[in-house]
Amino acid sequence: MRLANTTADVWLPIPADEIEDLPEPGASGLNYRFWDGGPEFPADPAHCAFYVVPYMKGSEIAVRPLAAMTSLRVVQTLSAGIDHVTPGIDSLPPGVAVCNAKGVHEASTAELTLALILASLRGIPGFVRGQDAEEWRAGFYPALADKSVLIVGYGSIGAAIEDRLAPFECARVSRVARSARTTARGEVHPLTELPALLPDADVVVLSTPLTPATRHLADAGFLGRMKDGALLVNVARGPVVDTAALLKEVESGRITAALDVTDPEPLPAGHPLWHAPGVLISPHVGGSTSAFMPRAKRLIAGQLRRFAAGEEPANFLLTTG
Repeated sequence: MRLANTTADVWLPIPADEIEDLPEPGASGLNYRFWDGGPEFPADPAHCAFYVVPYMKGSEIAVRPLAAMTSLRVVQTLSAGIDHVTPGIDSLPPGVAVCNAKGVHEASTAELTLALILASLRGIPGFVRGQDAEEWRAGFYPALADKSVLIVGYGSIGAAIEDRLAPFECARVSRVARSARTTARGEVHPLTELPALLPDADVVVLSTPLTPATRHLADAGFLGRMKDGALLVNVARGPVVDTAALLKEVESGRITAALDVTDPEPLPAGHPLWHAPGVLISPHVGGSTSAFMPRAKRLIAGQLRRFAAGEEPANFLLTTG
């Protein structure tokens, strides 16, 4: 993947001296430049061959240097999705590899998914409000045990979610992905079978990438097929859910929702989702934990060792052109 017989700039959102096991600068033919989305570029973008996209800085910053990166060979995101860089992909030269951060966010996102499910079912937000008001809010609450869970988007994060569901004695876990396949845990249904699976699920977890096919996947028809009392959990991207359709359902009290991502995002003050009944919101923190940085650094170091050796990168999703 390297440019032959030349020195290549690598743009990193983490200082190179904080990442262990990077190829030695100079000897490897790599020059490390630190850029975390600031107003000034660290060097001429035309000399950048390997671009690690700043994490959680938004699409505008992610794509800002791309059009000028005429020597680029690899775009490496630090997120599971690449939707924040896709607006700039058409401006890239042919042959650029675009890679995601598979292996970085699975543990953290799966942890939060379980936290959102349990908090929503067991009424934790109400307990916190009760504590603030010095009210003892006893009663019976739904358990995760004996519930049917449907995971929509069964990639590495979906599989990690199921791994953490295993001890909770769910009645069953169903899996949906773009196409059918069989895993060690069982059958993965194709997306075409989703309408038939929704009415049986007590908990529906969205962990899909955001693509044209998944934008507003959870629309009025999808939500309308969910059973009364079901919980929708979105740890994917906000636009995977049609916000207007979701508001209609939760305001009626028919279903509840736990959302780590919203559309719009960040959710502005005064938006009706903030106070919609049965809605728990976390501020897109699925991957933002202490587990992120060590895994991100290992990914970057491994990818750059491959790059310096002229090998194909891991986590490859597409090539431009």
